Amino acid sequence: MKVIVDTSVWSLALRRNYKIDESPYVAVLQELISDGQVALLGAVRQEILSGIRDANQYNRLKNYLRAFPNLELDMEDYELASEFYNTCRSNGVQGANTDFLNCAAAARRNYKIITTDNDFDNFSQYIPITLLQC
Repeated sequence: MKVIVDTSVWSLALRRNYKIDESPYVAVLQELISDGQVALLGAVRQEILSGIRDANQYNRLKNYLRAFPNLELDMEDYELASEFYNTCRSNGVQGANTDFLNCAAAARRNYKIITTDNDFDNFSQYIPITLLQC
């Protein structure tokens, strides 16, 4: 089973001052990495790398993330993401484009999503996604 890892979980795990026992999300991410179950979207990779000011830190992180190939998206993923956006918006639920790409990619492939972002709980009321519980 593959799991799409949202930016929020990567961000939590990659913090410099993070202590392992502070969140179950990091422990689950470590297990997913060990088991080869991580799915990474290019848009999430971009979010993770954006805003890093120190060039050495940026290059180290970029090289680390290269161990995780991009999940290839196609036209249907983008179309479904826009349908999910429209469905949620018509029900008063807002979200970011990358979030809906995560949802569409997961739904089309029967993958789960791991995130700390509560917006995904709201999305799941209107679109067919499965969240990995920690």
